[in-house]
Amino acid sequence: MSNPQQLRYSKEHEWLSAAEEGVSTIGITEHAANALGDVVFVQLPEVGDTVTAGETCGELESTKSVSDLYSPVNGEVVAANQDVVDDPSLVNSAPFEGGWLFKVRITDEPDDLLSADEYTAFAAG
Repeated sequence: MSNPQQLRYSKEHEWLSAAEEGVSTIGITEHAANALGDVVFVQLPEVGDTVTAGETCGELESTKSVSDLYSPVNGEVVAANQDVVDDPSLVNSAPFEGGWLFKVRITDEPDDLLSADEYTAFAAG
């Protein structure tokens, strides 16, 4: 499992891209996707929703379980990935590319986000 170095990570297994014009892309890590198993349903926050770091903002359902989706930052949702809603398997096949979940205009970012190396060590547990 390789976690892209340019991303930051939460202990809830979400990844966060560097902000471009104040907007970051969020998804779940390959580690989380593998732990979930085959994702069959995705519920994402809606455009215009306000999300809070560490709070539930959606849901991922797999053949094994239902898992909450957490926001790693505070902000306003500016895009949701309709491709993932239509084809939830993208979360498993391309968690860092086509399987992204939503984009948020960040208003506040917690201090406890992890680097790729820190997340890899955390996930190995």
